[in-house]
Amino acid sequence: MTAELTAIDPSTGQVVRTVPAAGPELVESTLARAEAGYDRWRRTGFAERAELLRAVAAELRRGTADYAMMMTEEMGKPITEARGEVEKAAWAAEHYADHAAEYLATETVASDATRSYVQYLPIGPVLGVLPWNAPFWLAFRFCAPALMAGNTCVMKHDPHVPGCAAAIAGAFRAVGAPDGVFASLPVATADVEAVIRDRRIRAVSFTGSGRGGAAVAAVAASEIKPAVLELGGSDPCIVLADADLEAAADVIALSRIINAGQSCIAAKRIIVERPVHDQLVELLHIRFAALRVGEPRDEATQVGPIARADLRDNLHRQVTETVAAGATCVIGGELPTGAGYFYPPTLLTGVRPGMAACAEETFGPVAAVMTAVDADHALDLANATPYGLAASVWTSPERGEALAPQIEAGQVSVNGIVKTDPRLPSGGVKRSGYGRELGRHGIHEFVNAQQVWVGPKRE
Repeated sequence: MTAELTAIDPSTGQVVRTVPAAGPELVESTLARAEAGYDRWRRTGFAERAELLRAVAAELRRGTADYAMMMTEEMGKPITEARGEVEKAAWAAEHYADHAAEYLATETVASDATRSYVQYLPIGPVLGVLPWNAPFWLAFRFCAPALMAGNTCVMKHDPHVPGCAAAIAGAFRAVGAPDGVFASLPVATADVEAVIRDRRIRAVSFTGSGRGGAAVAAVAASEIKPAVLELGGSDPCIVLADADLEAAADVIALSRIINAGQSCIAAKRIIVERPVHDQLVELLHIRFAALRVGEPRDEATQVGPIARADLRDNLHRQVTETVAAGATCVIGGELPTGAGYFYPPTLLTGVRPGMAACAEETFGPVAAVMTAVDADHALDLANATPYGLAASVWTSPERGEALAPQIEAGQVSVNGIVKTDPRLPSGGVKRSGYGRELGRHGIHEFVNAQQVWVGPKRE
């Protein structure tokens, strides 16, 4: 019996489409085309590659309404956010089209050679294993740098967003991308290991859970293939007594409800210095109470549904266990009745280390507020996690910059929201993964940094 990939509209709980999972024949033909396409694509120059990426960006913008609605339908992203995601994906494509030649410019290195240098060459077909929470952005975060480096891309998207995966591949077809340069491979999760092990796949980019990342990393390592892992986070947001509390509250509230809080880099543990704790909690309470939860197709909706029923159930478990352990639920925390997988913006205070909302990643609109006696205590709490993806600090700019290197995270924002940007590297430490995506660092992950030594030797 052929496996199927099923998309469920999380605002209704109804199935919107089923797609047959790729069988052996489709896997073989896709990988064969990726290998053959690579043999041609690696011989192209940056100008030709950039022409394709710019054309795809234009296609994304042209079809924004349709692409955005596909995200809203399959994973519940509010329509206004979905349109923004399409634009951000187009920006990523254009950024690498504009800057790849600079990022991968040959570097002259002095040695005993007459001339010696390092040149950055493609390595082959790269597999991207992607999650559901930002279907278009994460696809282009993966493929734009890899394609501009001269690799070809095979995308294994999450089984819950098959329509989005097909639409992304369709954008490449619509602009006449060469065969094999980019493909969507809708394999069932159980079949991913065999694809990673296939000799034609040369590297893997994975975004998702720690458990999934560990499995992918183990397989890739056993085949001696490079991998980049962007995994979960329990990101700290430190608010010190000299912070602009109104600005901090605005950004913290926004961070917790973007994509219904389903973001790896969103602020999750709000660590507040004692003198301003009560004031910040009151400001957050006001903002959470004003948020509009509802139908994600409605332009006025600020918080859409959780993507799946099991994810909402786990989120509610984390909230109830945290309250049972002694935390206070200031607002939210009640499982709604009715259709769909909605969950209210929830503000927890009195959260301490070891409680579920602190020890685990909360993937939903839940803010866990902790109290710190001073800045040193805040740092200790921030680092007391197995994760290390991103963090934020609210204080004076100078003090924030001084604290940043003491925070165990791949990304620190001082007096601003944590976000991904094509110009800047993104990634984590500890159990949040390794490697970097985006910026100059991201495009260097899947290249051969080839040293060339030209004689005769100089004395």
